[in-house]
Amino acid sequence: MSALKRLMPFNAEQTVNILSEFGPLVLMFVVNAMYGITAGTWALIISTVVAIAAMLIVLRRLPIFPLIASSVTMVFGALTIITGDAMWVQIKVTIFNLMFAVFLFGGLWLNRNFFKYVFEKTFHYTEEGWNRFTWSFAWFFVFTALANEAVRLSFHDHQIYNFLGLQMDGVGIWIAFKVAIIMPLSGLYAWYLTRVMQRFRLPDDHVGASAPAEPSSNAVKRAASGN
Repeated sequence: MSALKRLMPFNAEQTVNILSEFGPLVLMFVVNAMYGITAGTWALIISTVVAIAAMLIVLRRLPIFPLIASSVTMVFGALTIITGDAMWVQIKVTIFNLMFAVFLFGGLWLNRNFFKYVFEKTFHYTEEGWNRFTWSFAWFFVFTALANEAVRLSFHDHQIYNFLGLQMDGVGIWIAFKVAIIMPLSGLYAWYLTRVMQRFRLPDDHVGASAPAEPSSNAVKRAASGN
């Protein structure tokens, strides 16, 4: 394995997925600070559409997980614009992360590992490795959902706070929390898990033999990759 790959374990697909998840949040943070929550939410929705187009152009397909996340973002963003209540775009994170954690735990219980079907073309691990990776990420989604609720409920939308010398309302602090803490923490955690998972990596000469032979499994893989 090259030094570059050890330092940057994410391939082009994963990089695009990460940027499409957090890029709109960064733009929302800037626009919200300048023009308010309605403009910031519009920026979130428009940049999410652009991110979906970028995934389609770069990857030539729409990965199912980022597509679902982007669609949920646009729906809850639209609810925020219609109602004028930032709660919708904030609580979307809690609902989606908890639902995805339940989905991952359920997949493990049913012996249907989601991450294995999505990433096994890129990374080749043992069954135990895939299960540990998925279990760890499921709990990480639970943690981020609870942290999101803690910040959302602790800082109110119409109150101004002095945060590190800056005047921010509750929404501004929530976005800053997402961008400055959750975004790098998610990337570092994914990088750490990928490094840890190297101990479960299959030798190159076993990769072909480890691929599932059942047609139904191949169909699930195509569905998960959006093809």
